[in-house]
Amino acid sequence: MSKRGYHHGNLKQALVDAALVLIREKSPQGFTLTEAAKAAGVTPAAVYRHFQGREDLIAECARQGFVIFADLIEHAYETGQPSALASLEATGRAYLAFAQKFPGHYMAMFESGLSLNANADLCAVAQRASDVLERAARDLSDHIPADKRPPVAMVSAHIWALSHGVVELYTRGAPGARTPFSPEDLLESGIGIYLRGLGLIPAEE
Repeated sequence: MSKRGYHHGNLKQALVDAALVLIREKSPQGFTLTEAAKAAGVTPAAVYRHFQGREDLIAECARQGFVIFADLIEHAYETGQPSALASLEATGRAYLAFAQKFPGHYMAMFESGLSLNANADLCAVAQRASDVLERAARDLSDHIPADKRPPVAMVSAHIWALSHGVVELYTRGAPGARTPFSPEDLLESGIGIYLRGLGLIPAEE
């Protein structure tokens, strides 16, 4: 086996990159540290220079994924203006795009069983993404008297759940999931129905 992995500039990132491929191909639970080390071109012992074990390696994959994810939805929110609705819909589309473009990261984040609360760094970057959605939800309720607004955290959680559901069923190819509509159209129409039901946008918008 090649030992070049010992000498390249960033062994830690090489292991993460190898793990992301294995996660995509085999699932977060379907590979071993030995496989990750072999794919990175190092011995299994070298992995422990940077990671305590397989879960620690997966957690770093998830952390990097949440950073990318937060950057994407923040950019989507900022460029989705001028309307609050356009910004929120843009964050939803960014969610779908992230899952399609970064499947290994997505699986490490949402399908590995990691506990966010058990990892401070992971929790912090995940919260950054959640904060963007809460900001978008808050913008939508500015026109409603404060005592009549739905909880911002609830609205953003529902939008997150709706986006995640569309990804799981119609973007990642869940068995039996068929629809004549694109994931983007499904998400946009679902967001519209939900927000109209709360009175956050008028019926004609």
